[in-house]
Amino acid sequence: MTEDLGSHGELSMHDFLRDEAAIDPDPVPTGPVTKETQIIAIYGKGGIGKSFTLANLSYMLAQLGKKVLLIGCDPKSDTTSLLFGGRACPTIIETSSKKKEAGDDVAIGDVCFKRDGVFAMELGGPEVGRGCGGRGIIHGFELLEKLGFHDWDFDYVLLDFLGDVVCGGFGLPIARDMCQKVVVVGSNDLQSLYVANNVCSAVQYFRKLGGNVGVAGMLVNKDDGTGEAHAFAAAAQIPVLGSIPQHEDIRRKSANYQIIGIPGGEWGGLFTTLAENLEAAPPTLPTPLSQDELIGLFDTEETGGDFLLEPAAPEDMCAASTLNKPSLEVIYDTV
Repeated sequence: MTEDLGSHGELSMHDFLRDEAAIDPDPVPTGPVTKETQIIAIYGKGGIGKSFTLANLSYMLAQLGKKVLLIGCDPKSDTTSLLFGGRACPTIIETSSKKKEAGDDVAIGDVCFKRDGVFAMELGGPEVGRGCGGRGIIHGFELLEKLGFHDWDFDYVLLDFLGDVVCGGFGLPIARDMCQKVVVVGSNDLQSLYVANNVCSAVQYFRKLGGNVGVAGMLVNKDDGTGEAHAFAAAAQIPVLGSIPQHEDIRRKSANYQIIGIPGGEWGGLFTTLAENLEAAPPTLPTPLSQDELIGLFDTEETGGDFLLEPAAPEDMCAASTLNKPSLEVIYDTV
């Protein structure tokens, strides 16, 4: 009798879990953000221009009367360099290590610096070959929580994340609902859109696990007008929040650590529009593309996308003389 009840109980639990797994996740909220502070994580391929975009966007938001906190979450620690005229600010991880050796606690003034209404800091990362960058991100946020992160009063908290690796600490905002929405930065090249697609896949995955983070949209940087990034956004069902042209004046000023997101400036309108679109954009559930669909956004004459796969054969893998080796099996005569 006990065995029957046990079997029945196991079967019921199996059915329960199967039925629960079949339930679709709740739709991504599309109404206005209810939390007073908008926490937004920006992802993109290394070198695509996240730091350039965020420095100018955060500066513009501050000039529009918003209180902004910019946090660099890239091990390169270059998010704030443009904001601070090329100067590197002490990272949280490096400062924490030095303070610990000295027996002191980290104070907010040790790691957070400001310019014209923008507050900024760098999490940092381990020395090359001496630790995990993702774990460094986790450690950095643990320290921020001790410093009172959840009690800080900001209109915007912008997080600059390396998008090439959406795992561990780098996927923290998406996996743990640390932000309300994500922005992907890309250009009209396959590698940046591959990374943007990976981020969309991560958002979709964690939504299925019960997460609440959505994609606010895409920013097209270094836009040369060929249209692949806009085509990707349309296919992934996410809006384009803004487009920054590929222009020599922008490149030169960025290289010289000059802010161009200034009200009334030549490029100020771009960042005003981006700021307005970012504030209003709801978090949406993206539709990631398959690898073939992603490559299909580009002209096959440029990508070789019309290539057909040819399966390899055993004789391709080694010399013909080795294909028919005599058996080494020892066969004993039966008595």
